[in-house]
Amino acid sequence: MTLPAGNLYRRREPSRASVWKHETLMTIDVLLIGSGGREHALAWKLKQSPELGLLHAAPGNPGIAELAEIASIDVADHAGVIAFCRDQRIGLVVVGPEVPLVAGLADSLRDAGIAVFGPSAAAARLEGSKGFTKELCAAKNIPTAAFRRFSRAEEARAYIQEQGAPIVVKADGLAAGKGVTVASSVEEAVRAVDDCFEGAAGAEVVIEECLSGPEASLFCLCDGDIALPFGTAEDHKRAFDGDEGPNTGGMGAYSPSGLMTPELTERALREIVRPTLEGMREMGAPFRGVLYAGLMLTAEGPKLIEYNVRFGDPEAQVLMLRLRSDLLPILLTAATGSLAGVEPEWSPEPAVTVVLAAKGYPGAVRKGTPIRNIPAPKADEIVFHAGTTRQGDEIVANGGRVLNATARDADIGSAIAKAYALVDRIDWSDGFCRRDIAHRARTTS
Repeated sequence: MTLPAGNLYRRREPSRASVWKHETLMTIDVLLIGSGGREHALAWKLKQSPELGLLHAAPGNPGIAELAEIASIDVADHAGVIAFCRDQRIGLVVVGPEVPLVAGLADSLRDAGIAVFGPSAAAARLEGSKGFTKELCAAKNIPTAAFRRFSRAEEARAYIQEQGAPIVVKADGLAAGKGVTVASSVEEAVRAVDDCFEGAAGAEVVIEECLSGPEASLFCLCDGDIALPFGTAEDHKRAFDGDEGPNTGGMGAYSPSGLMTPELTERALREIVRPTLEGMREMGAPFRGVLYAGLMLTAEGPKLIEYNVRFGDPEAQVLMLRLRSDLLPILLTAATGSLAGVEPEWSPEPAVTVVLAAKGYPGAVRKGTPIRNIPAPKADEIVFHAGTTRQGDEIVANGGRVLNATARDADIGSAIAKAYALVDRIDWSDGFCRRDIAHRARTTS
């Protein structure tokens, strides 16, 4: 794909070290927002584009710093981000995390005439408010779990007592992928409600029926009108082997999903994703960006569990390792034009990522512990940085999910083995990981 002409681009003069020895190249400078494993994966893929000029990142992490210039800007300061973009002649801003999107960063940038990949605050409500999404599903007849919204804890408790268990309790707002309790007893569900309302003025919960079936994720790039399928994956939310323990932001993932056949993907697009885009257009909030549909594959067909309005983390890591196409022009097209005719190319080889987390995650963790012997990246394997920082000459842990050991190979078993070989080379005494990532793929492959 060739970038369209326009004032977003600058002509890069060839240098002695450049492979472009006999011609100049029109390139675009990019600002990547975020600091996690998802953003390291996006930076790694963007860096491969021959149409990339300079890559900037804010706030970044040590892995991203090896690929991009780290910008000293506060991403919550929209005026400061805009000033940086104008000063640096940024042609495209790629927003990785959900928090800046819900806060309206994409709106501020678009109002300033700066191209941005990511939805408006109004469209980002698809992730920012579970209640909003459920109401949209009801209005557009999108298959999802039966639900009720509550803004009073006592009413939510009474409803749980009436419905019984198992039942699902979801905090309405952003919760970093951890605000969902699949309660096997009434008592557990009531505790989840109390946790949601404790000390939270204006809190709201969504209580749903408990669906049954395997889960899968479908990603679509959207230009406001068109939903372009952009890979499938399956992740592991529970902290420990055997899908035990508390919910997390994700302990590992693999792509593609063996469950999402072309027929099932088309059905999910027809019944879930396209009606969602239609509904957002009808309310004056067309969706531009990446829409991540978490699906439950029930006996009646796919049903929507929830939407995210950004690439998944750690799903982005496996998607980027499988994507053969140049990511930059695809994101730019989604941000500024029409995706009609765009056909991304994917490696048929599966990819697996294993999350190394700090002991205690998803609860309190100890920061500052040193990490050594992180393997150097290769074309088909890389350790993405998620929650790390640099102290002097050392890389140290700086969060809950810290590293993502990611590999691609000819079959799922080989990809799993390669990912765990990366894990075993890393020297970090304070870390842990699940040892059964992609176990479902082994049984379905």
